[in-house]
Amino acid sequence: MSHLDAIIIGGGPIGIACGLEAKKKGLSYLIIEKGPIVNSLFNYPANMQFFSSSEKLEINAIPFISKEPKPKRNEALEYYRRIVTSNQLNIHLFEEVALAKKEQELFRVQTNKATYKAKHIIIATGFYDIPNKIGCKGEDLPKVSHYYKDPHFYANQKLAVIGASNSAIDAALECYRKGAAVTLIIRGAEVGQRVKYWVRPDIINRIKEGSIKAFYHATVKEITPTAVIMDTPEGETSIENDFVLALTGYMPNFEFLEKLDVRLSKDKKRLPTYHPETMETNVKGLYLAGVICGGMETHKWFIENSRVHAPMIIGDIVKKLTTA
Repeated sequence: MSHLDAIIIGGGPIGIACGLEAKKKGLSYLIIEKGPIVNSLFNYPANMQFFSSSEKLEINAIPFISKEPKPKRNEALEYYRRIVTSNQLNIHLFEEVALAKKEQELFRVQTNKATYKAKHIIIATGFYDIPNKIGCKGEDLPKVSHYYKDPHFYANQKLAVIGASNSAIDAALECYRKGAAVTLIIRGAEVGQRVKYWVRPDIINRIKEGSIKAFYHATVKEITPTAVIMDTPEGETSIENDFVLALTGYMPNFEFLEKLDVRLSKDKKRLPTYHPETMETNVKGLYLAGVICGGMETHKWFIENSRVHAPMIIGDIVKKLTTA
């Protein structure tokens, strides 16, 4: 079997950026994406608006024009889709990687459709696939979801939203404005400080006026078909409930990294080992790109500050190939 110069696992914005850079440098490459183009962005809430402005989401100096300074999900889908199609990137969609393994000097990547070999692999899989579970009884009930799509679904329903970061706050506000009776369940003392600066005053005012209920220092103890039971400073509290959005964050696929022998820190951050100038891990020829580099610190890397990973990685690969 002939081998590629590089296989890029993940067809999100940073994976696409790596593909663009590889094509520009004349490398043989393949992007493998388990869903549609920019699968994670496709699965974001329908009305989601980015924290970053459009120019900070641009890759390869290709202009991103949006109606407002901060683009919305549908505009980002259009932008990244046009980049893939107009540049005729070599990308396989709806193809999921089942196994990646280094065998002597080559990596073997096995998917649900084929097997490939490459001298280098770049993992740009993000962190949106695996939700942080609450770990309470009833979390597996059909009424509970760790992903939020559209507020219309929750109209005229009693909705509990667990979490205090951007995803939870956006969902709470949107669903409230579509007629849901929303209760926020927050583990800490306040709405998260990282919530978008134009959204945070809105949610605080809705809580103050009583339009949205909020429990602070609260931990979900059990979810039943008709209620949510919490531990609060006032003791055990039960609220009537139809649906639960457990928007408590997500994590990278650490198991996949560990099977490739990528070293992770032993603390709760689980930071992967990589060289900051090349993004190469402790495994020779294996690179990380994008938000996966932050381990459990999923707030550390974004599209805007990890775009630089693509030229760093491809530059190092080109150097290795030309000196081999």
